[in-house]
Amino acid sequence: MEKLFAIIHEDDDLLVVHKPADLVCHPTKGDEYSSLISRARIYFNRQPATCNQQPHLIHRLDRETSGLVLIAKNPLAARELGKVWETRAVQKEYLAIVHGHVAAEQGTIDAPLGKDEQSIIAIKDCVRPDGVAAQTEFFVERRFFRCVGAPPHPASGHLLPHEGEDRDEGVRAESGLVSGFKSPVSNFTLLRVRPHTGRKHQIRLHLAHLGHPIVGDKIYGGDPDLYLALVEGRLTDAQRARLILPQHALHAGRLQFAWRGREYDFTSPPEPWFTAFGVA
Repeated sequence: MEKLFAIIHEDDDLLVVHKPADLVCHPTKGDEYSSLISRARIYFNRQPATCNQQPHLIHRLDRETSGLVLIAKNPLAARELGKVWETRAVQKEYLAIVHGHVAAEQGTIDAPLGKDEQSIIAIKDCVRPDGVAAQTEFFVERRFFRCVGAPPHPASGHLLPHEGEDRDEGVRAESGLVSGFKSPVSNFTLLRVRPHTGRKHQIRLHLAHLGHPIVGDKIYGGDPDLYLALVEGRLTDAQRARLILPQHALHAGRLQFAWRGREYDFTSPPEPWFTAFGVA
């Protein structure tokens, strides 16, 4: 059961799980564990109450995005929850680690999105005046420095205090080197993000548009060849080092909505690799 997913909540109509990073929601070529929906079918078949039922994904996450996904256990619950999602009566909250120090403590990115017709990546979108409306609200949780490529745990001695704490003057060096450290440092920000619309790649695209792409993002990080190298199976060690993290650092950590006269509020913490880099 541990190979399937972590269960956050379960009742007669609803299953809430934590989708791990690097798992697609819908089937692709691969074994029975290669997608979230196929794992849900395995789980249903192992339970007497659901062995003759089909799971219904109410929403989905990008492959590399970890976090909460709702699965309905029957068609009626799926239809009702689908209507809740269509009315945008759902509050979603994400954590994202981005490049650079975001200047504003909070803000809203209001920029329409549409297909990027100039990109060699077929699934890529962009900000464009004739796109569909999209709004993303963000809040700074933490600004910090990291010696890229160094062990992420604070005990390693490579994690520098985040902004607002006492630091050596060497941190301010224009060279990007910190006194007492032999590796160059980079700036990062941990954000709490609330999308007010649900467009494809919205958070990733909006943060890149703000000038702070998500760490590890192969599509919106600035070099399209990183994504092409991934899908073509030619990603080099040097390219992986540039990406810093194995998956893009976006986590769907909270879902709030009302259904059948009840208020639901689900949370799930980020995975260890995310926490070690941006939270610890």
